[in-house]
Amino acid sequence: MTKTGNQSLAALAHKAIARRGSEPAVQFQGDWIRRSELSDLAGSILAHLQALALPAGSKIAFVARNHPSALAAFVGLLAGGFSVRMIYPFQSSVGIAREIDMLRPAVVVADHSIFSDELMAVLNSTGIGGLALAGMKLQPITAATDRQFEAINPPVVEILTSGTTGKPKPFTLTYDTIAIHFVGAPAPGLKTGNIPVLLYFPIGNISGLYSTLPALLLGQQIILLDRFRVEDWHAYIVKYRPVVSGMPPAGLQMVLDADIPPGDLSSLKMLGAGAAPLDPDVQRRFEQRYGIPILLSYGATEFGGPVTRMTPELYENGGREKIGSVGKAIPGFCLRVVHPETYEPLSAGEEGILEVVSPRIGPDWIRTSDLAVIDDEGYLFHRGRADGAIVRGGFKILPETIEKALLKHAQVSAVSVVGLKDARLGQVPVAAVVLKPGAENVPVEALERHLREHVLATHIPVQWKIVEELPRTALSFKVDQAAVRAMFG
Repeated sequence: MTKTGNQSLAALAHKAIARRGSEPAVQFQGDWIRRSELSDLAGSILAHLQALALPAGSKIAFVARNHPSALAAFVGLLAGGFSVRMIYPFQSSVGIAREIDMLRPAVVVADHSIFSDELMAVLNSTGIGGLALAGMKLQPITAATDRQFEAINPPVVEILTSGTTGKPKPFTLTYDTIAIHFVGAPAPGLKTGNIPVLLYFPIGNISGLYSTLPALLLGQQIILLDRFRVEDWHAYIVKYRPVVSGMPPAGLQMVLDADIPPGDLSSLKMLGAGAAPLDPDVQRRFEQRYGIPILLSYGATEFGGPVTRMTPELYENGGREKIGSVGKAIPGFCLRVVHPETYEPLSAGEEGILEVVSPRIGPDWIRTSDLAVIDDEGYLFHRGRADGAIVRGGFKILPETIEKALLKHAQVSAVSVVGLKDARLGQVPVAAVVLKPGAENVPVEALERHLREHVLATHIPVQWKIVEELPRTALSFKVDQAAVRAMFG
């Protein structure tokens, strides 16, 4: 097995279990969990599974919600060299039971609340074992029967895609890939130093894995949130005064809307953002108000993480003039833009479909669904998703075009535009809009008049909804397009 710092991923997990002590390790909902508590739970899970004499690489279904017990469980699973299949935790009990029945893992590991009547019926009828996490204690639910267990070797972790357009799908990463590219190569220039690291992305997706595993396996203190909230991020910055931090791109507008005083963020010298596109106007207004450079990155699950990054060095050497750019390719990665129909490579400055070579995955070009431009200096600009286009009676409409125009309205905080099926035109655009605090009385007619000044008549939504907040995916904090579409029936 390939090593990182002469240690495999399983060896790093064993070392984390051995890192005992009474010092605080993870804070959750205001309470600190001691390092020994994490080690005890991780060791209990490891011992229980080893006692079953499962074959190497046996598949374990892991329904992971952000809780200290889930972090400990993950360490125990990795230490045992099991193949871990993440199960989307934010679905119905029937959905979880159905997925487990189809997957047929050796064991299911989940919070005790996940073991519904539906799931118990599946476990009892199939002989799948059940291990419940009850606080920081392990509670065996059912025993795995003596049957032929599926094993994957070398072992893998099957994480989940972001789920912005539908149910999250699994994506496979090997232990070696995680050890080398996740734990062994943390993002440069965005370390928090000797203060606790703030974690809010679920560990079941690519962003969560990238941020959680290095801190967890290398022994850094953690402040864990069940999801991102701007008030929690604000409190963290005020208390610990980090020099660098990060947040989902949507959080930047939330900070502006909350009117957080610049002095509260004065410790920050840079702020990382990724996982979703950022409106350049939001970036510009944030940097002007707070004087903090926004360092954007671009990546995807199918690349095994980020492939471009605006580094501090790039930002200082011309990058500050590239508002909206997600930086240049990380060394070793390749980018190109191709024609959307012929797939012939395009010249610098031409918009087309982005293709990527990611050494984490392999030597082949990966074709994305993203529209992009690479300028003559190698800076990448993400323009939106080509497969999200709305075809209205033969007219092709990019939702991002409508969203960007609406965001120019002084009272608009956030927008999501999606397409609905239409019997006559095929598809029509609809818009869900979040207004800024104090702008509750802005009528839809005013928003439509504003929009008509910036886009063609074909781009005007046929339905509008003013909402308090946009639905977002629990995994990536991106707008949940399926949920937006469901608002309109």
